[in-house]
Amino acid sequence: MAEGTGKKASDLFVECLEEEGCEYIFGVPGEENLDLLDSLSRSDKIRLILTRHEQGAGFMAATYGRHTGKTGVCIATLGPGATNFVTAAAYATLGGMPILMITGQKPIKKSKQGRFQILDVVSMMQPITKFTHQMASSDNIPSRIREAYRLAEEEKPGATHIELPEDIADEHTDSRPLKRSLVRRPNADAKSVRQAVQALEAAKSPVLVIGAGANRTMTGRMLLQFIEKTGIPFLTTQLGKGVIDERHPRFLGCAALSAGDFVHRAIEASDCIVNLGHDVIEKPPFFMKNEGGPTVIHVSTKTAEVDPVYFPHIEVIGDIANAVWQMKEDIVPSGGWKFDHMLAFRKAEVAHTEKLAGDARFPIFPPHLVRQVRATMPDDGIICLDNGVYKIWFARGYTACRSNTVLLDNALATMGAGLPSAMMSAMLYPDRKVMAICGDGGFMMNSQEMETTVRLGLNLTVLILNDSAYGMIRWKQANMGFKDFGLTYNNPDFVKYAESYGASGHRVQSAAHLVELLAHCRDTPGVHLIDCPVDYSENDQILNKDIKELSKAL
Repeated sequence: MAEGTGKKASDLFVECLEEEGCEYIFGVPGEENLDLLDSLSRSDKIRLILTRHEQGAGFMAATYGRHTGKTGVCIATLGPGATNFVTAAAYATLGGMPILMITGQKPIKKSKQGRFQILDVVSMMQPITKFTHQMASSDNIPSRIREAYRLAEEEKPGATHIELPEDIADEHTDSRPLKRSLVRRPNADAKSVRQAVQALEAAKSPVLVIGAGANRTMTGRMLLQFIEKTGIPFLTTQLGKGVIDERHPRFLGCAALSAGDFVHRAIEASDCIVNLGHDVIEKPPFFMKNEGGPTVIHVSTKTAEVDPVYFPHIEVIGDIANAVWQMKEDIVPSGGWKFDHMLAFRKAEVAHTEKLAGDARFPIFPPHLVRQVRATMPDDGIICLDNGVYKIWFARGYTACRSNTVLLDNALATMGAGLPSAMMSAMLYPDRKVMAICGDGGFMMNSQEMETTVRLGLNLTVLILNDSAYGMIRWKQANMGFKDFGLTYNNPDFVKYAESYGASGHRVQSAAHLVELLAHCRDTPGVHLIDCPVDYSENDQILNKDIKELSKAL
């Protein structure tokens, strides 16, 4: 142990995390983290969650941030441990989830190991984080941790990173933790609100588009009040699902495809679009034209990033919930507004989906699968989607009743996040039903976390949609007219695989059997894996051709 007076730096580091309200640290510690690990062992406020891969730890931390708005914390060693955080860092930054990554490093003042395992991790993290810093002095630990938390949680939330070298962790210091500051987001200017309201009052068929930045509890409440007062219909992006209960009669659907869907026809019928919490990381729910087209109002915490297809006419900048409240208080609903055409598109989409969902073939047809999962899950149940073509089916067809009950990633859109995000959801909400929905490809990228899931004693169902292929890419391959090549593989026996970890494994034998299995796994505690064969043969026909033709004919 290093000589000196005062508190050991690693103890101070843990105290600073406690002061910030840290509850969990997820990760795979290494040799260079041992001082911090020892300090952590004496904390009665922070629980270490040991994972089987740093990526899974990062995804869990990000999901903690997504659910709570508080910074999720994860830990890794230097070199390969730090590089395994890269995908999770990008996932959090693009998806607007606050996390702090802590990585170790060899001693920076004296070292006898040359360049073994040493990378410039701070430079590596620079493009994909909001803040990255190597600790070179134990005295600065409180201010650097406070800054990392501040930036992680400030709009737009994202990833931050601190590298704690081994010799700095072993120093002693008289520094003490800093208190969190009280911060309120500024409110939107009243004149900009007035301009937006005037444009809405003058419109014939206004519509609301709810995006990622509006996925906040208070914003959802204000939006519901606004919709109830005005009757203006709304749609969502994929990251806006559930902000308003999608059973609402004014719901127009989710913009899961890029263009040509029923919901896009509804947007085209509008002459004034209010875009709430728009983020360019998502595929545009509509495309603006330089000449003509509807008036577009941008309501967000930050000004619009101008894009060839997005250059709004009016911007209302500030806390979104407050901006919507101001607009609600100011607006006088127009008796001349017409919404019948928009709502007709939604009715047509529901009818089309209903017909598809009734197809009980085997292997399971995706629309039928979505219907059965929705029927199985309670209103507050949480589904956590990995990345694959099924994401489009669920975004379009799964009715989200509450915010953050459909966790999908439409920002980085990485494979491998479904299982860890479900694990975190089950930890945070032990009384709610949680289901990870993964393709076979995505599941296998972090399937080792099944051991973590069982070890933690979680109640969780993992639904694997098995097509023995990278189905999303195969679908796009077909759409582009290329021959079917290079995207199929073999899988392990998923039932035996689950059982080898101590989980319960099940295999779907028919559409009727699927219903039984979903209910059984929902109602039986423990970790369950369902191997569900799926029929993706009509993906191209339905998603790329039929929907466009049917919606255009209305």
